[in-house]
Amino acid sequence: MGNNIKQIAERIKALREIEGESVESVAEALGVKISEYEGYESGNTDIPVSFLYEIAGRFKVELTALLTGTEPHMNSFSLVRKESSPKADRSKEYSYKDLAYNFKHKKMEIFEVTAGPKPGDKPGHYNSHPGQEFNYCLEGEIKIFIGKNEMILKQGDSLYFDSGIPHAMVSLNNKPAKFLAVIL
Repeated sequence: MGNNIKQIAERIKALREIEGESVESVAEALGVKISEYEGYESGNTDIPVSFLYEIAGRFKVELTALLTGTEPHMNSFSLVRKESSPKADRSKEYSYKDLAYNFKHKKMEIFEVTAGPKPGDKPGHYNSHPGQEFNYCLEGEIKIFIGKNEMILKQGDSLYFDSGIPHAMVSLNNKPAKFLAVIL
């Protein structure tokens, strides 16, 4: 696993320890197996963004703090230049750029996501998290799986859905795809 995922895992473990919670209590509260949670906390397992979103909520920290190790500071507005947007490679499948990382108490998370090519057109891992999600395809093609439904998004296509339904995506044509993801 990359250094970035190890750092995220260390932050998760530190939050749990600061709060005085056991691995078992947090795993149970988040509805994951203890072994799965231990894999996330060790940094030896890809950490789904849905899990990061839920753990940030559980410990009442900004998702940005988990991804980057820094707290957002802006109250009125957030200007993010393309070269300053923090990148979080939290799994082998996806790379995230946080497009509003420095605004605190956000009501939504906004990411530019790159889904790397992989063999086949089946997803590796399904995510689900409270709320709603909006995806807008910027380049390439993405196959999105929501429950038992499959849809292909091409450049300029968008999709809005209940993110509590298990969902996943893969890039198509053995090329990376880039999309905007807004999580409410």
